[in-house]
Amino acid sequence: MSRTGAARARRTPAYGFPSAVASRLSALHWSVQVLAVFLVGRLVSTAILLLAAARQGPSPWSGAAPGYGTFVNYWDSGWYERIFTEGYPSDLPRDAAGVVSHNQWAFYPLFPGMVRLLDAGTGLGWGVLAPVVAVAAAAGASLVVYRLFRLRTDHRTALAGVAVVSFAPVAAILQVPYAESLHLLLLATALHLVATGRYYAAMPVVVLMCLARPAGVPFAIAVGILFVSALWSTRRPGADPARGRSVLPLFLLGVVSSLAAVAWPGIAWAVTGQRDAYVATETAWRGEPLAPFVPWIDAPAAVLGPEAAALVVVALVLGVVAVSLTPAVRSIGLVAGAWCVGYLLYLAAFWDPQSSTWRILTPLFPLALAVATVGRGRILWVLLPVSVVLQFLWVDRLWGWTPTGPDGDYPP
Repeated sequence: MSRTGAARARRTPAYGFPSAVASRLSALHWSVQVLAVFLVGRLVSTAILLLAAARQGPSPWSGAAPGYGTFVNYWDSGWYERIFTEGYPSDLPRDAAGVVSHNQWAFYPLFPGMVRLLDAGTGLGWGVLAPVVAVAAAAGASLVVYRLFRLRTDHRTALAGVAVVSFAPVAAILQVPYAESLHLLLLATALHLVATGRYYAAMPVVVLMCLARPAGVPFAIAVGILFVSALWSTRRPGADPARGRSVLPLFLLGVVSSLAAVAWPGIAWAVTGQRDAYVATETAWRGEPLAPFVPWIDAPAAVLGPEAAALVVVALVLGVVAVSLTPAVRSIGLVAGAWCVGYLLYLAAFWDPQSSTWRILTPLFPLALAVATVGRGRILWVLLPVSVVLQFLWVDRLWGWTPTGPDGDYPP
């Protein structure tokens, strides 16, 4: 390399960091670098939450301009706090027509249970402990996400992937009293264990994950994909013996995931005596019975008409398939890719598209690695500022309360 070329290389390290900054960062342990990225992301989210709180008018939870602690306890945070203080009802509440109404059974017990356990030892209460648990779980998740990404790429790209997660348009959800950050930690841990062939160690993690969020069905689909892939590979001439040895543990992991998926609905049935207690509670928010796949057609049809809705659905499916075939997405690997496929199939079957969809996409975090690989990470200089702007809009317009009619506001 010429002297001019060497000087240019020193001035333009990966991702455009100044050479002095890059050298100082690279001297730190990877965990310190990851937590530094995470901390900056949380500071940005905190500033956004404070700004949105200052703009907040009177709401069902507080008066105008609430403090940070009150503002982050909006929406479903209140349901988790109710579980923390009251537990779950043994008799399902019903409206005048006898239909099951909103209640705690729609929310999984691990997050409020952990806060309650810590409160028993410290007495600090929900207002202090719930945000702390959420942030601590998110910090742990960022470390595990980095380790998962490192299985597929180099340090800088993996760190860039963590930055995409930490500054995402819905990243504020990682520090409010929701179960998302705890679920992210457990999901990333389970995926890392599976990706490194530690299938039996993944089993208890999957059980805990299924007590944090309803992730058992998509995880079982993902394991099913991996099982079929491993089984198919054993039939090829010269197959890797390690692939054959993974067939049985993958099968058992699929069984555990499937049983864990129905554990919480089964507990709700046992406590309330109503077989569909969980599903009836979930659909209370929809106002209509569960109909797999139908809402994805009905929602655009209500706005665009049936013919246009069909075109939108087809375009969406083709778009997802096209993106999944790109080199960047394929680079995330079979395990992460299988999870993303399983989760998208789960959403297509059971999710009712609405304003909360953006938050519900958080478990697709492995795609952050695909984003970080585009243009060798240089896209981050555009993507991260745009994400911060979108995060403010998400917090201000969806997390913040703005009455839109007799039914209130759109949920985040």
